[in-house]
Amino acid sequence: MRICVVYDCLFPWTVGGAERWYRNLAERLAAEGHEVTYLTLTQWDEGDAPRISGVDVIAVGPRLDLYVGDRRKIGPPLRFGLGVGLHLLRRGRRYDVVHTASFPYFSLLAAAVTRPLGRFRISCDWHEVWSREYWLGYLGGLGGRVGWAVQRLCAAVPQRAYTFSRLYERRLREVGLRGEITVLTGEYAGSLETPAATPPADPPTVVYAGRMIPEKRVPLVVDAIAAARERVPGLRGRIFGAGPEHELVRARIAELGLEDVVEAPGFVDAAEVDAAMRGALCVVQPSSREGYGMVVVEASAHGVPAIVVDGEDNAAVELVDAGRNGYVAAAATGASIADAIVRCHEDGETLRAGTRAWFAENADRLSLAGSLRTVAAAYAAPAGRRRRRRAA
Repeated sequence: MRICVVYDCLFPWTVGGAERWYRNLAERLAAEGHEVTYLTLTQWDEGDAPRISGVDVIAVGPRLDLYVGDRRKIGPPLRFGLGVGLHLLRRGRRYDVVHTASFPYFSLLAAAVTRPLGRFRISCDWHEVWSREYWLGYLGGLGGRVGWAVQRLCAAVPQRAYTFSRLYERRLREVGLRGEITVLTGEYAGSLETPAATPPADPPTVVYAGRMIPEKRVPLVVDAIAAARERVPGLRGRIFGAGPEHELVRARIAELGLEDVVEAPGFVDAAEVDAAMRGALCVVQPSSREGYGMVVVEASAHGVPAIVVDGEDNAAVELVDAGRNGYVAAAATGASIADAIVRCHEDGETLRAGTRAWFAENADRLSLAGSLRTVAAAYAAPAGRRRRRRAA
């Protein structure tokens, strides 16, 4: 089949979970024998154009600054959507399927508008589906209502939809999608071997790794360590990552007098994060909004329990079997997270052994390869149809 993958970023020129997903998806589909085109924005310097085996990478827009602070700008998605629409107007009949992300929404809308001429099918990945309340809180009254309306419009587009959690599968139905939804349960690309038994570092250390944006609520990690130290003598913390709230995190460390206890070195080599995670007492991710919860899988793959916070927008809780591979804090407070840290310390090797067993039992369904197989299988088409499309 001829498949057009659409996303405005491309790994490794930009780094993130969605970037890795679409790069891996394009490579997997090409390896399966499909003709794959990848539409994106320019992210590379002249002379450094991407070379991906079996994948034709086409830039449909210039290099643009996608973010202001921690939020996406509106201009680049509009420009990308225009570029996608113009490309599909010219070449849409070449494709059997256009596979796009729901966000930024305008590329999906561009595919919907041009489909009558191109006669292609649309597949769409919904990594997150925001509630109306979340939109209003994120963009305010007018902007939030517009965002909510655009999301509902995208859900009304006839499509084969994919989500990465039951939470967003349910929410996608609630916002109006009527077609088929497939839940993909795996995004983990690391080793699926059962993790070796590794004792936690001495002194015990809590680890956070990720972006420092308001939704991640990283200052809560500092608060939790401060509270938990009253019951876990010598407890320390290592907070990896950067972002708009990095200085806020460092200020909170200073305010609580934890400069000699909690490190916040910014972004470091992946090997250093990996080593820190492997020896952690637990990995803490207090995020209010997660479309999947990769940190839980990564921690479990090291045999280390994870702590997340319950919340209506947090799909990561689906990956925590309380008392088996970690705990779900009931409230977004330092005290609640500290209680979970203390329980990890008290459970000791019993919890770490349970985490190793949990990962061994769930490794296949958590794997990126399994999700890629599911999507690739959906693109099996009769040979006759392929010949007709090529002849068109």
